[in-house]
Amino acid sequence: MKRGKSETRLDKVDMFVSLSRQRSIQILIGLGILYVILVTFELPLVFNAGFGALSQETLVRPSILQSEENLQARHAPTRPLPRVSHSSDQPSPLLKRERPPVKVLSGLDFDPESFDPTKKDGSVELHKSAKTAWEVGRKLWDGMESGKIQVLKLNSSDNKSDSCPNSVTLRGSEFVKRGRMVELPCGLTLGSHITVVGKPRGAHAEEEPKIALARGKGEQVMVTQFMMELQGLKTVDGEDPPRILHFNPRLKGDWSGKPVIEQNTCYRMHWGNAMRCEGWKSKADEETVDGQVKCEKWIRDDDNGSEESKATWWLNRLIGRTKKVTIDWPFPFSENKLFVLTLSAGLEGYHISVDGRHVTSFPYRTGFTLEDATGLSVNGDIDVHSVFAASLPSAHPSFAPQRHLEMSEKWRAPPLPEGPAQLFIGVLSAGNHFAERMAVRKSWMQDKNVQSSSVVARFFVALNARKEVNFELKKEAEYFGDIVIVPYMDNYDLVVLKTVAICEYGFRTVRAKYIMKCDDDTFIRVDAVIDEARKIPEGRSMYIGNINYYHKPLRYGKWAVTYEEWPEEDYPPYANGPGYILSNDIAKFIVAEFERHKLRLFKMEDVSMGLWVEKFNSSKTVEYVHSLKFCQFGCIEGYFTAHYQSPRQMICLWDKLERLGLPQCCNMR
Repeated sequence: MKRGKSETRLDKVDMFVSLSRQRSIQILIGLGILYVILVTFELPLVFNAGFGALSQETLVRPSILQSEENLQARHAPTRPLPRVSHSSDQPSPLLKRERPPVKVLSGLDFDPESFDPTKKDGSVELHKSAKTAWEVGRKLWDGMESGKIQVLKLNSSDNKSDSCPNSVTLRGSEFVKRGRMVELPCGLTLGSHITVVGKPRGAHAEEEPKIALARGKGEQVMVTQFMMELQGLKTVDGEDPPRILHFNPRLKGDWSGKPVIEQNTCYRMHWGNAMRCEGWKSKADEETVDGQVKCEKWIRDDDNGSEESKATWWLNRLIGRTKKVTIDWPFPFSENKLFVLTLSAGLEGYHISVDGRHVTSFPYRTGFTLEDATGLSVNGDIDVHSVFAASLPSAHPSFAPQRHLEMSEKWRAPPLPEGPAQLFIGVLSAGNHFAERMAVRKSWMQDKNVQSSSVVARFFVALNARKEVNFELKKEAEYFGDIVIVPYMDNYDLVVLKTVAICEYGFRTVRAKYIMKCDDDTFIRVDAVIDEARKIPEGRSMYIGNINYYHKPLRYGKWAVTYEEWPEEDYPPYANGPGYILSNDIAKFIVAEFERHKLRLFKMEDVSMGLWVEKFNSSKTVEYVHSLKFCQFGCIEGYFTAHYQSPRQMICLWDKLERLGLPQCCNMR
């Protein structure tokens, strides 16, 4: 019987499937055998030779991470990249390319003739001071470089042996011998308190002419006041130490004629906004400090006019209301009367009580920490009987002066451009301003123009009187690559030397078209500054900033300038120091004059620049451009630069600029 065509076809399909299964099984068995052979022979080779035997081609990274710059830009925990060793001499693609050694010393040509003490231009004393500072500084730097000068490395065990006392006690006589200053070696901490026992002296006639004339002819102004201040360490020689808290009771008042207490802070010789307590209790809706009002009351409750009191007295008697009982708190200080004052450090501010009663509370101001308060001074019309400080911290903050630094690749300076830069920004700083420099690195130095190297920024720092600060500064400079050390001992009157060094670095090393000078507490809108400079036609010399015209030197007071130092009646037009811009040719002229020993040095850096620009202007016309947006004090909306900004404010300004795209101020306290 014949089979159908359909059955024949089915048989053929079954046969094909059977053969395919056999073939697939054979292929799988073959692959399995091959895998076993590879594993057997390859694994011993890998373990014996190590992973370094792997070819470089096998270590291919994802295309999204093509460079370490991209990797560092990510906001991830800062940890080192994995180190992969290679048997060849080829550098690993996973490792950061080694940076060339950083040149940290200024290339300005200092020599003994640069500071000629025989000059007849009124700068004799300044040249003497500069000569000494340079000789001492150069010797110190050479000793650090050669290893002859070393600093003791402190570790945790050292901290214990060199710990600070938990309390300090001084009698009045010893307090006077120490210059009316109590040293607080480790500063203060939360809960620290200082008690002062003293007696205000009797009133005396005011000697200050301006105040004495305020009351009219023939009438003497009687005053008695004292100043209690928490002070920090000096920044540089010649500059007053910061006043972290200034507490000033005026028993006879000031212009008000009534007793008053004024409190304030002072940083880099610049006072903040004063807080005055004039006898009225702070308003109920005003913010408190740790729950305490800022100002307590010491004026009588019924001190509102006798006529009104008499009119309401009969009415109160008729309706049976008893007379209001008033509390009469007197002013906390009286002439020739002993008092016990206690200052304590709270969570939100300082609290002051007198004879057991709370008097004032002063909120902490940004830029200062409790550990910065390393001394307490009491001066004025007062006799101090004793001072007692307790609950003080035992760990010295200066053991780690670089504690504000974040040693991350992200904050290191980009390399110098191969060609001329558009703008060079020289930032004046002091050796122990670690926090200020770190805030600048994390704020406006992150601007795209700086990161792309079309704008170059560097800190200019002189040497500090404390050895450990200089060693930490040198390490900081070598790591971040953004510090130029000018080898002289820092002094407030010699800041002008850093400015000359900025000009030298700007036109020789960076070859920048524009050169800008600012301070490390100045925030800069880099794009706005460049736009302002570009408004000047190509090839013209320029001097841009907040320019003062026809300013006269002060002949008395803290900022006094003698006729020997400045015989002229007016200063030349000059831009305020916190931020100004020069064209390259002016900077070149300044350095040439300095190295030919013809540059006139003056202790006020910004006035010196005005003097030099004026001299340059006599041979080539300079365009002077004045703008209030180069802020001298604080910040204004739409600023180009903002001055006196604390590290916290610098970060806040940058956040607003990046997140909102707006130049808004951060007026925090």
